[in-house]
Amino acid sequence: MEGNALPKWKESTMPSVGQTLPLHQLGRRLRDWRDDAGYSLEKAAGKLPGMSQTALHRLEKGMKAKPNPRDVRAICELYGVPEDLIDGAVGLAMQAAQKDWWWHAYGGDIPEDFDVYVAQETAAESIYSHQPNLIPGLLQTPSYVLALAQESLPDAGPEKLERIVEVKTHRKAILTRPKPVMMDVVISQAALHHRVGGADIMAAQLRHLTEMTALHPNITLQVLPFEAGFPGGVSMPPFVILDFGRTAEGNPIEPRTIFLENVVGGIYLRKPDDVSLYDRAYHRMKQASLDAGASQILVTRVAKEYDRG
Repeated sequence: MEGNALPKWKESTMPSVGQTLPLHQLGRRLRDWRDDAGYSLEKAAGKLPGMSQTALHRLEKGMKAKPNPRDVRAICELYGVPEDLIDGAVGLAMQAAQKDWWWHAYGGDIPEDFDVYVAQETAAESIYSHQPNLIPGLLQTPSYVLALAQESLPDAGPEKLERIVEVKTHRKAILTRPKPVMMDVVISQAALHHRVGGADIMAAQLRHLTEMTALHPNITLQVLPFEAGFPGGVSMPPFVILDFGRTAEGNPIEPRTIFLENVVGGIYLRKPDDVSLYDRAYHRMKQASLDAGASQILVTRVAKEYDRG
């Protein structure tokens, strides 16, 4: 491929199981933008050269296996979508071509507001989270979230910081919804001691951990103690394993997905060998961790140490 030329996109009849999340995200956006612009399916298709009403409907339903990025851009322009969001929609269309992995760079092809990870987190049936240094996001208190945001975005105004806290708080609903996600967490003991904000914030955060695991049987927390060293001889980065459950026939609704986050974005892995590697690493760390009861005792003890200042 030379210059800015786009690859040739070939249509298959249905998306593979590994493609559907980006496709559904794209389809929902296009449908919402069409409604906002006041177009019916028929009227919109009539203004898009080469686009039938059926093809547009399939695109909005996430049924078009490999959307042509040029078509997506033309649709967005018809609806008067802002340029940064058009770039995001085109990025999602290009993601759909990746069956085993994709990259989401904040502020890049997919704007942060597209919540690519959040959409998957919401769709998951089970979440397995390893955090070596921080409390996992879904278990963070608002004060802990705010203290982290103030450190990472020192120039952010109150409105930006408030929005960050609100988004994180909204995400937690998956833990308490009628059919809650099952969350299994392994944190390093270091996460209990790396101070975020003051001692009062840490004490409240650790008490929140014990309360959440005591009140919600769908949440399991284990602490990997310092004396366990590095199970498997490897220092693992923070990662999340997302499992989307199975159909009545026993087939995965979506492939298990590994999410790795860093300061500029996140990478998603779906190749079976990659997923297996992280599954094994998680199992080793879980086996080397304190059990749930002993973990609760340790977290409570450290919280009391913070209370004493």
